[in-house]
Order: sequence, then C-alpha cells, then structure tokens
Amino acid sequence: MRIVLLGPPGAGKGTQAVMLSEKLGFLHLSTGDILRENVKRGTDIGKKAKAFMEKGELVPDDIVIQMMLDTIKSSGKKNDFILDGFPRTVYQAKKIDAELKKLKLAVDIVFYFKTSISTVIKRLTGRRLCPKCGANYHIVNMPPKKQGICDKCGVELYQRKDDSEETIEKRLEVYENQTKELIDYYSAQGILKELSGDLDAKEVYKQLAAILA
Repeated sequence: MRIVLLGPPGAGKGTQAVMLSEKLGFLHLSTGDILRENVKRGTDIGKKAKAFMEKGELVPDDIVIQMMLDTIKSSGKKNDFILDGFPRTVYQAKKIDAELKKLKLAVDIVFYFKTSISTVIKRLTGRRLCPKCGANYHIVNMPPKKQGICDKCGVELYQRKDDSEETIEKRLEVYENQTKELIDYYSAQGILKELSGDLDAKEVYKQLAAILA
C-alpha cells in the first residue's frame, strides 16, 4: 500500500504518518527527515543537497525525489510506504508518479486533511521542535514529559520563527494556491479521500485505519 498524506501546515500529517508507520509497519517518508539523514551521512546526493541548503536555497525537486527513491529501494518495506506532505505541486506529483511506476509502485490512495485556519493557528503557535532529532511537541496537545525539554534527546526545544499567527496565515494562503491543482490531479485519478484535520488525532487515525482496512 502506497499512501500520500496532504494538508496544510498543522493539519496533523506528521502525527498520522508516525502512527501509521508504528502500527502498520509502513515506511515513513518525510522530506525533512530524509534530507537531514543524507546530509548527516554525507552521501553523494546529500552533499549536493547541502550545497543548496548552505546557500539558503530550496533543494531542487529532482534531488529530493531521488533521495526518496533511494530510501524506498533500500528499505525492506518498499511495498508499503507513506509520503508525508510530499508532493506539494502537480509537477512534483507527476515526477514522482513516473518514477514509482518504473518500480511498479504506483500510489494507491491520497488522504487530504482539510483543516480550518483557526485550528492550524492554534496548533502551530503551540508547536515546539527538537533541534537535534526533529521531534514535534505541542504545549497543550502533546507536551514533553519535562517542560521545554525533548523526551528523546534531553535538549531544549524551540519554536520556529514562522510559527507566528501572521506568518501562518501567509503560509496557508501560499499552500492553498499551490495545492488546488494537486487536489484536482489526484481527484481525477479517483484516489483522493478527504478527512477533517480539525478532529482529534486519535479520531482521525480511526477513520484512516477504517478506510485502509
């Protein structure tokens, strides 16, 4: 089963991807995690990505997609994976679809978490991240055991500069403009399922599990 999770920042994609990967044994593919891992390991493609990152530039789509494909090919779970928040554009979707089809691994289902602005703002302004392992926390919904400290690494958590209300609203506007065509793209294939991202994480997971079953 190949799954894509779509939704605006704060929709809960990452949380659901982690729950699905832990409970169903699926490979969790997050672009941020894959980029960090390749840069950390000093792979050839990681070095290429690092050159763009150090200049403050976006890593080109072709490099990101190749990293994902390399991760899929080297995994023992290559038949069952979750693309978390990727693709973001129709170009990316068509590109990765073409590459996956070469591997006979077409995307089976796409979940779109439609989420209200008020919910996204509430979630993101309370989000805290670990600078070392990238773990996500929330001061209300998913607080660490010790306030302000990562459960895994024991280092101080931080709040992203772009997790302010004003910046979040701008990010949502950009996301909506980018993904309109993407939603239509997957709808036309008959593989898009829309869920409410406003619901509690456990309730969303129940709905996901029921559909996948």
